[in-house]
Amino acid sequence: MDGSRTTTAVDYGAEETAMQAYLREGEQRAAALGNRGPIRFTPAGELHPDIVEAYWRCGFYVFEGVLKPDELADIERDLHDILDRLPVTRGAALDAKGRPALAAGCEGPNLLWSKPLGDPFGGTSLANGRHPVKMYEPKAAEGLPKEVVYLILGSLQFSEASLRVYGHPGLLAVAAAINGPDFTPFNEALWIKEPGKGASVAWHQDGTTHWDSPEWDEGIHGFNFMGQLYGCTAANGVWVVPGSHKLGKIDIGKLAAQAGTERLPNAVPMICRPGDVAMTNRQALHGSFANTSKDWRVTVNFGFHRRKSVLGVTSGGIHNKAATYDADRIRERARLIGYGIAARRQRFPNETPFVYKPHVDEGLSYRWDDKAKANLKDYNLLDLSI
Repeated sequence: MDGSRTTTAVDYGAEETAMQAYLREGEQRAAALGNRGPIRFTPAGELHPDIVEAYWRCGFYVFEGVLKPDELADIERDLHDILDRLPVTRGAALDAKGRPALAAGCEGPNLLWSKPLGDPFGGTSLANGRHPVKMYEPKAAEGLPKEVVYLILGSLQFSEASLRVYGHPGLLAVAAAINGPDFTPFNEALWIKEPGKGASVAWHQDGTTHWDSPEWDEGIHGFNFMGQLYGCTAANGVWVVPGSHKLGKIDIGKLAAQAGTERLPNAVPMICRPGDVAMTNRQALHGSFANTSKDWRVTVNFGFHRRKSVLGVTSGGIHNKAATYDADRIRERARLIGYGIAARRQRFPNETPFVYKPHVDEGLSYRWDDKAKANLKDYNLLDLSI
């Protein structure tokens, strides 16, 4: 797509009119899918077959009401602390109050920046060129910062509330149902799409390593959970092309060229209320538009893989340096699951904690204390990226 649309020659009024019509139509398509509701299990403890069917049919599912008000309040407190501690500019060592900034001293990748309402990846070679189509970049208001943070990687080391979400027993039970009881981590992030500033994420598929595998199927690249602090709308949320996880590697540029726009005609938005958690297949074609709305979107994002999709596999090299994942690497990275369960048990002692089978099988136990907190620094250098 032609990046010249970002110039002052763009008819912003026409673009906004077309976008509003697209949002309304997408909402109508999404409402007809039948892929949302609370987490439900059968009397035998299996994920309800209606959920399983809808997830594999659509490539995503919205679990309603997962995170309760007290947990959302915890996340919001951590969010305010994180925003207060961000560097004053990209690469700065200090925050606005002169303190060491968030992620100062970390070796791993943590803070991703964009110009307000920008598209930092679309049409570039970044992330192995998996975002080939440049998204429309609306004109931002005058007086905004040159760049804003829109994504925080390795987020569990900065937010104990996010770590507790990571240990949520219902969500981990869903992960076990979809990816097997020996499921493994992927990575974790905090998405921040501020009103009038939040960047777009160009259309892409997450998977990188298994497209040509003889064992390829529609779930081989795992999935992501996306917990919503404030909810999300068609204007600020993620859009998905239903069923696209079944199609293999998609020529995204061709799709956009056929449509004559980056507003792909079959895509639908994931509409969520505060506390809803969406689950999205990593092979599904998805993206989001710049947040010109008045609403914040803050997403606690974390993903899981099948163990057999990871063990012995060489990474795609997007989230960290390329490496071959052995059992020791998987075990070390999966300690975050143990810490998440332990941290959640402290905060919600009346909740039945999830039991992670690989830890039981190896006799591993985890405590959440100051030593454990210190051990989280740079944990995302061991992300399992496929």
